[in-house]
Amino acid sequence: MLKVCSFLPAVTQMLYDMGLDDHLYGVTFECPKQALEEKQPVVRCVLEGKNLSSQEIDALFSASKHQGKDLYYVDEPLLAQIAPDIIFTQDTCDICQIDTACTAAAVAKLAKQPQLISISPESLEDVFQSAVTIAKAIGKEEVAYAYLEGLRKRMDTVVDQLRAAKAMPKRVMLMEWLDPIFNCGHWIPHQIGFAGGIDMLSNPSGDSVVTPWDKIVKYNPEVLVIAPCGFTVERTLEEIHLLTENEGWNQLKAVQDNQVFITDFDLFTQSSANTLVEGIELLAGLFHPDTIKVPEQLNSKYKQLLTTTVSN
Repeated sequence: MLKVCSFLPAVTQMLYDMGLDDHLYGVTFECPKQALEEKQPVVRCVLEGKNLSSQEIDALFSASKHQGKDLYYVDEPLLAQIAPDIIFTQDTCDICQIDTACTAAAVAKLAKQPQLISISPESLEDVFQSAVTIAKAIGKEEVAYAYLEGLRKRMDTVVDQLRAAKAMPKRVMLMEWLDPIFNCGHWIPHQIGFAGGIDMLSNPSGDSVVTPWDKIVKYNPEVLVIAPCGFTVERTLEEIHLLTENEGWNQLKAVQDNQVFITDFDLFTQSSANTLVEGIELLAGLFHPDTIKVPEQLNSKYKQLLTTTVSN
């Protein structure tokens, strides 16, 4: 049986979703809880265990990139012990996860050279095709098609409900980082579209970028979704003052209408197909509550930031 290592949480999640986790032997320190309980973490990061602010994290990553230093590293003895046939890596973001170049340097010394497969989606459709790439590499391509069929049916259900209700798209902004503020990019604008929204500050199929506060104030979103990469709802709440203390915050339509939501990152910035569809289902329920109900299992994945919550 082929041995696989996954160097990005999204691939790890899809391997579990598709029932292919018996091939999985090595993961990263950021992979889903179940994987960390059952598999060995091969990829580590110098930031593990450190409680840094958004600004400190951004500054550290920016400095390391400028200096050509890697914040991620591979446990090479453990990797040699596993001796994988395939390592899934990525090149979508060299800040959030270890990239292919760093992985290639780590495996160069191995007696058995694994196949490196980069899973680097830019759009939502790319994410779905990633599932096929993963399953095909293991020789189980048909599993991916069954997996995707179920996900597309769930998306179709959302779209059909919105169409039947003649729901008008909501003017939305989703933030991928707090300090500095980043808009959303890659597949997230597509998620917003399927959920019945439009984010005119976003960068579809491209990188997220720093977005000035005054631009956000002028755009004046009807709904504001805050989902910093790598942050849970609780972690984001620790720094929500970075937004609420900005001049003009209380004048935003989303704030005045209590349409500000904090969500767990993994429904958006973690590009596993199932979690992104869950993200669509959650957003649809937040954007159009009269038409679509947030699935019960996702109620713990978000918090509505009420005006009273901020003032208290």
